[in-house]
Amino acid sequence: MLKIGVLGAGHLGKIHIRILLELSEEFELIGFFDPSDDNANSAIEAFNIKRFDTIDALIDAVDCVDVVSPTLTHFDCASKVLRKSKHVFIEKPVTETVDEAKVLIELAHEAGVKAQVGHVERFNPAFQAALSYFESPMFIEAHRLAQFNPRGTDVPVVLDLMIHDLDAILSVVKSGVKRISASGVAVVSDTPDIANARIEFDNGCVANLTASRISMKNMRKSRFFQKDAYISVDFLEKEMEVVRMQDLESEPGPFDMVFDMGEGKPVKKIIFDKPDIEPVNAIKEELSTFYQAIVNDTEPVVPIEDGYLALDIAQKIVAKLKSSSLQTLSNK
Repeated sequence: MLKIGVLGAGHLGKIHIRILLELSEEFELIGFFDPSDDNANSAIEAFNIKRFDTIDALIDAVDCVDVVSPTLTHFDCASKVLRKSKHVFIEKPVTETVDEAKVLIELAHEAGVKAQVGHVERFNPAFQAALSYFESPMFIEAHRLAQFNPRGTDVPVVLDLMIHDLDAILSVVKSGVKRISASGVAVVSDTPDIANARIEFDNGCVANLTASRISMKNMRKSRFFQKDAYISVDFLEKEMEVVRMQDLESEPGPFDMVFDMGEGKPVKKIIFDKPDIEPVNAIKEELSTFYQAIVNDTEPVVPIEDGYLALDIAQKIVAKLKSSSLQTLSNK
């Protein structure tokens, strides 16, 4: 069992505290630190756990730390943890800037500890079910739409929502990025509330991502197109379906759907797969794998390097959005 502490007892921090208490065979939750008396008092009332007076005091008392504080504080919190050679889990985005993420990577390597980033959609059971079907997707569409919530509007929608899909796509498309284009509109906040980005990869794959926090309904769906297959992942409903084409090797059945591809080409049979997916708590899964990485000395499922890559692309998209906005203003 590993002793763990939580930095941050806000909305998401309380969720992590509750789940860590449930993971009692893996973690012993020693306590938390949060400078806000309101956050701290509500956490103590809900969970009856210790509040530490300082970050350093909490770090000294544990084997690993779960950083669930505001993004602006991630670097300060995580760097203190790593400089004391303690393992760290950091909620997404890993840091505010890519330079900060680079420093954390260096500190983690120097300390020889595990550093995992909380890109929770990697653990979504629908995405997990789709992994075995991916074979070099060449076109990807991702839509992540959310109803308006003031919480999170302190950062661009790219860093709040789109970064989930960026990480998932980067984990599937093992290729460098050749070109990025983006556009967006600020509607209710000072930064774009709806944004679209097109990413062209070196291997020819193209990903088209849309994120909005002013939608009338919630949607978190991605579609992956590859040779002879279409894979749909619904992160919100936790459903996945696959439509595949394969050569017809015998006489078709009465209910088979077939396509004649033309003279000299094999007849194709359409196969529909919609696996049954067992519901799981994705946050619990990611924290459990963090434990496994520490005790088994293996690489985390989402290592800090992956957090850096997702943030790097996200920040480049944000820069494109700013450039597009300035260009629009200059043309008025």
